[in-house]
Amino acid sequence: MKDVKSQASRIAGTGKQGGLNAEIQSRIGHQLRAMYDDVVRQGVPDRFAELIRKLDVPKPDPQVGGAGDPEKDGRE
Repeated sequence: MKDVKSQASRIAGTGKQGGLNAEIQSRIGHQLRAMYDDVVRQGVPDRFAELIRKLDVPKPDPQVGGAGDPEKDGRE
């Protein structure tokens, strides 16, 4: 169990070994931003936008105007 904790502390950068220096972190950040910016520019596909529009339309309440109640469905 102590081995696991010592490895975790080295990975987290609290030990003498492991961790990423500021330059490497900066490079990774720039590359991630470049990749995600490209994805954001692509936009939402039409089929997803249509599904979202359908989900935004409120469904009729089954208790309001339900079948079997002549007063609510307009029949006497």
